[in-house]
Amino acid sequence: MTQPSGFKHETVRAYLAELVGELGVGDPIPSERVLCERFGVSRMTVRQAVDALVAEGALRREQGRGTFVAPRRIDFEMRLTTFGEEMRSRGLEPDSRVLFAGRVPATVPIAEALQIAPGDLLHHLERVRTADGLPMSVERLWVPVALVPGLLDGGTPDSVYAALRGAGCAPSWGEDTLTASEATEHESRLLGLPVGNRVVMRAERRTYADIGPCMYSTASYRGDRYSVWVPLRAPGEVLTPRQRNDEQVSA
Repeated sequence: MTQPSGFKHETVRAYLAELVGELGVGDPIPSERVLCERFGVSRMTVRQAVDALVAEGALRREQGRGTFVAPRRIDFEMRLTTFGEEMRSRGLEPDSRVLFAGRVPATVPIAEALQIAPGDLLHHLERVRTADGLPMSVERLWVPVALVPGLLDGGTPDSVYAALRGAGCAPSWGEDTLTASEATEHESRLLGLPVGNRVVMRAERRTYADIGPCMYSTASYRGDRYSVWVPLRAPGEVLTPRQRNDEQVSA
């Protein structure tokens, strides 16, 4: 009895999904020819199975080289935590590579986000965040110097949130705006994005302490290593998002 094409596709997909669990990150999967011979199916059926696992982030294609086991995808929960806390909660070791740390004047969009005057001094930090040595995101943040004058005096803090708490500006709530777009050339290099897979998830966050906005940040996460998990609760008081300024935010 001939198996329906959908069944064949699911058989190949199930085999590959199990194989991904046995192989290590970066290991190649069998070629299309090998899979076709093993299951007695067409190349189109094999490609459908592989495409499904690439879309799920379990596999990644590299042009001219083949298909490999991808680093496992991280569930990014929408809550007011640091990158380090999120990674450690998942058994990964966080680290950072600092690209810039210093003081800059506030541009108009950032001044509006932080409710300060344009030109006011800001601590500005840009860094690549890694987990188990793999680049995960490019993070940029701004904190008013007037709030925490010595934020960077002892070097770059491992946790800016902890530094804010230590200065009496404990973050109490925040608001995120998420979008998906293509990475810039600069982001692609920093994140090591493969050719043909340059999608990033962008998170724009305004963090509040009891005294008002205390930090504005943006982050570009690798789309093939992140998914967003949003816990849902019964409706309560409606929060009205701040109006967005269409002007480009820059340092």
